[in-house]
Amino acid sequence: MNLSDLSSSLLTMIVTYGAFALGAVVFLAAVGLPFPSTFFVLASGAFIQQGVLDLVSTMIVALVCVVLGDTTSYGMGRLLRHIVVARVGETAPWRSAESYFQRRGAISIYLTRFLLTPIAVPINLVAGTSEYAPMRFVGFAAAGELTWLVIFGGLGYVFGSQWEYVSDLVSNLSGVFVGIALLGIGIFWLTRKRSA
Repeated sequence: MNLSDLSSSLLTMIVTYGAFALGAVVFLAAVGLPFPSTFFVLASGAFIQQGVLDLVSTMIVALVCVVLGDTTSYGMGRLLRHIVVARVGETAPWRSAESYFQRRGAISIYLTRFLLTPIAVPINLVAGTSEYAPMRFVGFAAAGELTWLVIFGGLGYVFGSQWEYVSDLVSNLSGVFVGIALLGIGIFWLTRKRSA
């Protein structure tokens, strides 16, 4: 089964079973399965506009499920901490990286929910591995996921039957945003290293 067939099957499940099918899809994507979850959120926005799905129940179920998925992958990072520490040791660079994530993790957690989505799961794992405070993680993840649902579900709702075209555009721009972010991080790192 190719990705197109899987996506069609999952869309059919969302239409047939409603918000809980969407919730299952976004949960699995947040855990790390390679589902195009933004595609399904856009489609769900269009389905809400067409009266196939209910706005309130779809938003609540999707938000709860995606945050549960984020929390699950965060938990996997916490469980893997002892393995990572055994491999790299409690070295100065490791402690420095943990400290940096403690200070700057909130913005990376929030932005990777809706803007830099391809690196959301790795950020969840890093947050767990670095023992980022669980309630802070859940709070920033929930805020980011709510932003994601409102933006992309809203786009699906506004564009209705044209949601597939919007999905293609969003998919293409997502890679560009990640590339720009990585370039910015690289430039920042190089300038800091030169000034040190």
